[in-house]
Amino acid sequence: MNLDLDAALELLTHGELELEGRLVDASNATLRAFVTHAGVTARCVYKPVKGERPLWDFPDGTLAGREVAAYLVSEATGWGSVPPTVLRDGPYGPGSCQLWIDAVEPPLVDFARELPEGWHAIASAEGGLLGHADDPGLARIAAYDGIVNNADRKGSHLLRDAGQHVYGIDHGVCFHTEDKLRTVLWGWAGEPLPAEVTGILGHLRVALERELGTALAGHLTRAEVDAVGFRIDRMLGTGKYPEPSDRWPPLPWPAL
Repeated sequence: MNLDLDAALELLTHGELELEGRLVDASNATLRAFVTHAGVTARCVYKPVKGERPLWDFPDGTLAGREVAAYLVSEATGWGSVPPTVLRDGPYGPGSCQLWIDAVEPPLVDFARELPEGWHAIASAEGGLLGHADDPGLARIAAYDGIVNNADRKGSHLLRDAGQHVYGIDHGVCFHTEDKLRTVLWGWAGEPLPAEVTGILGHLRVALERELGTALAGHLTRAEVDAVGFRIDRMLGTGKYPEPSDRWPPLPWPAL
């Protein structure tokens, strides 16, 4: 279903949720649902706070808010890399609610004996190579992940819709104050940032001192919001895509 942004946010915020089932591969309670409002129905993903698994490095009960914060940063870039996401009440209490994206094949990230021509190979293991497509939407998400400090960018978190727009989903473990970037999108690591990306970073830095910072403060600590600014400044300073740290595993597990 094609909804404009305002209509999608209205639907997600005020629609009635009818649970369809649980996505059993997810670490936390992740429920697919139908959401209906004013005669419009769409699928969504509802992640209740009470279904969040405790983590040693992220405060309990904060993952849903981080999902919304990730959406807010995405919208501030203008790239639309994260599907519309809101924080709302639901059948199992407060949680994040995100518009469902129907993904199309082929995948953007894969493990194979031979990767498609032009793909970035990022790791090898017995039997094949892990790599990702050389896609401008993925390149934007690679920069975006550096901003939000995504600690779990798996291949299954990257979707392309029928219109060929690329989305990233599942941002519950972002915005830590310590460097935790763990991703399958290392194909551009250390390469110069395109002018488009540096321009967006400059815009974000200003917005962070204004409306974006205010909005993020509703979901993150002051230190976490400040850390977003630090990462933006660092990327602008180097002028390059982030590179793996030797203090944190560079790849998520599982990678796909």
